[in-house]
Amino acid sequence: MAKVKRGHFSICDAPRPGRPKTVTTPEIIDQIHELILEDRRISAKTIAEQLGISRERVGSIIHENLNMRKLSAKWVPKCLNADQKRQWCQSSEQLMEFFRRDPNDFLSRLVTMDETWLYSYDPEAKQQSMHWRHSDSPRPKKIPSAKIRWKSSCLDFFGSRRHPPH
Repeated sequence: MAKVKRGHFSICDAPRPGRPKTVTTPEIIDQIHELILEDRRISAKTIAEQLGISRERVGSIIHENLNMRKLSAKWVPKCLNADQKRQWCQSSEQLMEFFRRDPNDFLSRLVTMDETWLYSYDPEAKQQSMHWRHSDSPRPKKIPSAKIRWKSSCLDFFGSRRHPPH
């Protein structure tokens, strides 16, 4: 009432010091997205510190506005090149042809061999491998690191002996 008596008739709020009421602006959303694209491993805490906004607000913008989440990389033992993938396909096609010829005797005549290289390395922690991804992006893959202390080959043979040897 005192302000009205002094002639102040504005119905708008006067600017006040402190944090703004909302920080979910297109500019802030773009800044957060740029920071994530520059470093997919950046933490929400680091983003909050760089932009001077709360960690909770950063999390809300990342999940609700950018539709992103942080995923750990899926560990894959080896990454096949195009030639290796082609060889796998050819082998599978040959096995299917053997099966079509004689499905009843297929397993008794099948002998398989698997060669595996066993590595000893310093694994990356699950938390260290986490990356920000859009929810429709595929999960990142993590192939064993190059920090190998030793490696060994393991050969396994599998077969069936239903028929007596000739």
